[in-house]
Amino acid sequence: MSTRILIVDDHEVIRKGVRSVLLRARPEWEICGEASDGKQAIEAVERLKPDVVILDVTMPMMSGLQAAPQIAKLAKDCRILIFTMHESERIAKDVRAAGAHGYVQKSQAGRDLVVAIDALLAGNTFFGGKSGKKSPEGDIPPGVSFCWALCCNWMKPKLTSWWGGFRYRAA
Repeated sequence: MSTRILIVDDHEVIRKGVRSVLLRARPEWEICGEASDGKQAIEAVERLKPDVVILDVTMPMMSGLQAAPQIAKLAKDCRILIFTMHESERIAKDVRAAGAHGYVQKSQAGRDLVVAIDALLAGNTFFGGKSGKKSPEGDIPPGVSFCWALCCNWMKPKLTSWWGGFRYRAA
């Protein structure tokens, strides 16, 4: 039976990018649904029974940190991964308090997203860690955000290093 994943983010381009990264890295995983706010996420968890929920923090109607405790009570076997653009020392504390099993910063998604889901599926946690493992899509250089890489269609073209900077060229 394949791993079922629910992607929750209020930005469609992020949901599509996450879907693309996950299915390229783990084609056996199933994206069972998508939602754009915390309330929709709770309804989708009840209906779809995912193994993992990837939950954005800042969304309209209900934030990911507000939805996480309800999802944790509703689906005890579901692993909750917060997906955030926020960088602060407090985020790990807030994620734990919400009942989530970990978080990944969007700026590190190319490196950490699949690794974090693997950790959660193995019964572990993942709190914005620096795993040192390679991204399944190749390395997105430090400082290059997932969102920027996605907008530039990073996964298909080849990136070459040039004089300490980066030059983008078609594959």
